[in-house]
Amino acid sequence: MNLPKNSVGFYCLIMAGGKGTRFWPESTQSKPKQYLNLLSTKSLLEETLDRFDSLIGIDRRYIVTVKEQQALCIQSSVGKIAKDGIIYEPSGRNTGPCVLMSIAALLDKGVSPDDVMAIVPADHVILNHKGFHETMKRAADFSVLKNNIVTIGITPNFPHTGFGYIEKGELIEGEGFQVTRFKEKPHFELAKEYIRSGNYLWNAGMFVAPIKILLEEFQMHAPKMYEHFSEMKRVINDPIKLKAVYEKMPSDSIDYCIMEKSSRVSVIPATFDWNDMGSWDALTSVIDETHGNTLVKSDGAFFLNSADNVIFAPDKFVALINMEKHIVVVNDKVVLVAPVADSQEIKKVVEHLRVNRPDLI
Repeated sequence: MNLPKNSVGFYCLIMAGGKGTRFWPESTQSKPKQYLNLLSTKSLLEETLDRFDSLIGIDRRYIVTVKEQQALCIQSSVGKIAKDGIIYEPSGRNTGPCVLMSIAALLDKGVSPDDVMAIVPADHVILNHKGFHETMKRAADFSVLKNNIVTIGITPNFPHTGFGYIEKGELIEGEGFQVTRFKEKPHFELAKEYIRSGNYLWNAGMFVAPIKILLEEFQMHAPKMYEHFSEMKRVINDPIKLKAVYEKMPSDSIDYCIMEKSSRVSVIPATFDWNDMGSWDALTSVIDETHGNTLVKSDGAFFLNSADNVIFAPDKFVALINMEKHIVVVNDKVVLVAPVADSQEIKKVVEHLRVNRPDLI
């Protein structure tokens, strides 16, 4: 990494307060998606922290989450973060307030506004750690060189309708591209146009920037949020007062309040694999097939004329006959069967249960 020699530090902030409702019934309020062991014996949060090994020192790694997840977060981060490395969001207010409050907490802990911060979600799967390190180093250097926010874009390999897209503009310094605009999740035909053009990247929701640049952009583009920053810094160690200030801020995503409005955003294409683990079908791209099916966990399986299914049934033998392209999830309380094409609809089950059977979520 070629960050300036005036001791500019490189920190990471991992956002781990989400609920992951589309991974129900395994992801619940008591154990959200980022704490599940889907791919190994480690949770997704642990895997995310390990990804920063040899890139960012343990004493410069922080997690922001909610108090309800305190025990799970501690369990997944022992020996992997700074001594006071968990920042608690007073209430759910979307990623804009979450990031701004986290910056206030980091400054209170002695982090400098000149330091660079990588902000990433806790539930991504990235297997190529070397490529991840190379991309993050380039993003950090470029963000300092250009006083920019650098977002990480993923080169798309098919017309995905569940991801946001980034339109690339002018190539800068042979390294990153100016962001022309961010695009919402497209319908299938529009996604195909994006792929054909070669001008679009998937929005991975990861970005790198000097803290002072983030604050300048909050001040310029999210003034109703930023006007509470000074007060938030003053009360950052008083949970009751902090909650009162925090809830005055608009509940907007950082994409909406900063990224989509700022002219100081560039994008660097990733040199690593990526999956955002948005729903059960995402596992098909990170787990090798077993007889044409994605067998996540089970105690054996039998398949007859069955293919392209996703199965999660720990400690259970699974038999599928004449079944294609379905998700099958079984635990001690629940059986879920749904077409892979409708994986995004699982959140509607959670909405139903929230009213009718809260004990199951």
